[in-house]
Amino acid sequence: MPTNLAIDDKLIEEARLVGLHRTKKAVVTEALLEYIQRRKQVEIINLFGTIEYESDYNYKKHIPIALHAPRVTKK
Repeated sequence: MPTNLAIDDKLIEEARLVGLHRTKKAVVTEALLEYIQRRKQVEIINLFGTIEYESDYNYKKHIPIALHAPRVTKK
């Protein structure tokens, strides 16, 4: 979808050079992807300390015994 934006030419040119992008569109697309990724990371960071867990939980207890068997290597 075509969109017209008033973006500082010096700013977008510097971003284009730093990011080694060939077009302004590539710069804006990359910037939006990074923005979205960063916002999602912040959401995850905000979850720290809010999830309860059992400190003595033994995840290995729930793995099938076959996975615990020693591996046999061929000589």
